[in-house]
Amino acid sequence: MRELSITNRHPRLRIDRRALTRALAHLDAEFRFTPADLPTLSPAGRRRAKLQSCSVPAGELSVTFLTDPALAKLHADYLDDPTTTDVITFEGDESLGHAGDICISADTALAYSKRHGVAFAEELLRYVIHGWLHLAGYDDLQPKKKRRLRAAEERALKLLRACGPLPEFSLRD
Repeated sequence: MRELSITNRHPRLRIDRRALTRALAHLDAEFRFTPADLPTLSPAGRRRAKLQSCSVPAGELSVTFLTDPALAKLHADYLDDPTTTDVITFEGDESLGHAGDICISADTALAYSKRHGVAFAEELLRYVIHGWLHLAGYDDLQPKKKRRLRAAEERALKLLRACGPLPEFSLRD
């Protein structure tokens, strides 16, 4: 099992770390690319697909939960866009033992879940999956690639539901 760093920088967020660790281990072990995914993957993702695996690169994976202002600052500093977003993924360096970083806005997940009538915990888990899939080679900058990424998110959620209860996330008042 990979080393995992889960950091909570959101003052009101509660995280089920054990269940989140278990969910990411299931994705690492069991999630697979489909043949239709291949044309939409990054070169590194295509290389891993040829090995019949779908996983983020080897090494420590970092998942950090943030507020909207904190993620907007990262967005501005690294991507030259000062607006808030849901997830930012930074590729790691396998040779240095670092798989990558997934930075997630719990505030954006809450706003989306309220607007669309979905459970907050499931929406936040979807953001974790979204970042994991980016590190595995998926992209969403073009409509076709975005559709493949969304389909992969659904497959990942289905896989995790079949493996047991989903991780719980909640916001304190």
